[in-house]
Amino acid sequence: QVRVVQSGGGLAQPGGSLRLSCEVSDLLFRYAVGWFRQAPGKGREALLCAEPSASSTYYDESVEGRFTMYRDDGKNMVFLDMNNLKPEDTAVYYCATDDPGNSCSPYLEEFDYWGQGAQVTVSS
Repeated sequence: QVRVVQSGGGLAQPGGSLRLSCEVSDLLFRYAVGWFRQAPGKGREALLCAEPSASSTYYDESVEGRFTMYRDDGKNMVFLDMNNLKPEDTAVYYCATDDPGNSCSPYLEEFDYWGQGAQVTVSS
């Protein structure tokens, strides 16, 4: 059974920073790991994704330059550093992965294994 467990999130002021963590079993063999978010009243959307030893692919230009994704395959950990947060970043954030061999994709249906979600609230 693939294990995807998230931690982090919480409340930040506008302009602040937060880090989300995601533990993914057998990360090195999972290949693609993506970050998504779902704002209140909206659908879940893709933010960015990374494959081993590759730079991230951004799917949402509003987070490019502010959000950075890191993989530590040796520790089965993926991190999302969020800087210069804005109120519109308020959402539930999810990490997701798939079976070995699948590449990054902005489509939710391409990912079979999801974390439980982490609430991020940006407010003064």
